[in-house]
Amino acid sequence: MSDYGMRKVFDGDIESAEAAITDALKTVGFGILTRIDVAETLKKKIDVERAPYVILGACNPKLANTALNLEPELGLMLPCNVIVYEDSDHQTIVSVINPAAMVGMIDNPALECLVSEAKPLLEQALNSI
Repeated sequence: MSDYGMRKVFDGDIESAEAAITDALKTVGFGILTRIDVAETLKKKIDVERAPYVILGACNPKLANTALNLEPELGLMLPCNVIVYEDSDHQTIVSVINPAAMVGMIDNPALECLVSEAKPLLEQALNSI
């Protein structure tokens, strides 16, 4: 785990990991707004081959609305990113942004209440897969 993310090795392939984390996030109130297949995009744009790497943009509408009401510029950091990729050892990794790291860049103590609500939900989703 890095300071800015929470990660887990998933026992399965990329597609299964993506489906599992999507379902787990839905269970705790997050939906997927965006999906970027980085490997596919890089292949199309600059003809580079790379291991599978997908970025999912996850959002909990209630928390996002509260956050934007407290700090309109927080939209620069939304949605919460989740990555699913294959590492150099051919393991499937699922990593979720640490909301404390996101709001730690903003000088607004009112956002701490959102961290205390969002982080356990994201951890629960990650730990359930």
